[in-house]
Amino acid sequence: MQKPADKMTYYVVRERAVPEVLQKVVEAKRLLDRGTAATVQEAADMTGISRSSFYKYKDDIFPFHEETRGKTITFVIQMDDEPGLLSNVLQIIARFRGNILTIHQSIPINGVASLTLSVHILPGEGDAQTMIQVIEQSEGIHYLKILGRE
Repeated sequence: MQKPADKMTYYVVRERAVPEVLQKVVEAKRLLDRGTAATVQEAADMTGISRSSFYKYKDDIFPFHEETRGKTITFVIQMDDEPGLLSNVLQIIARFRGNILTIHQSIPINGVASLTLSVHILPGEGDAQTMIQVIEQSEGIHYLKILGRE
């Protein structure tokens, strides 16, 4: 079966290949996370980008750290409410040596359920990026978004 065209594809690229505006969005996010900037406007001013550029790209760019392994990733999935689909997602996580810390599935509405997961990938054990791609490309998965990484 053909996958929908709106599925996301993830890339790892060297910093020199990333447009300057995206690098500045990452820096603005760092300023906000550290408390150096109190508002998005302040972070945008400090990095030389517009507030609209920050909001346009903030969910699409984040720095890749070698220590992605050994980290906790929280993500949300919208998926069909079909028997065995949740089990398939959990098997994928297990295959990539992920340890599920929290899991919450909403009551399905119109045949679609939302699932929020926090998964810990042990150092040297699993590949979080590939795990997310495999989940996202699975039959019955409509949407996957990373909410946070620690």
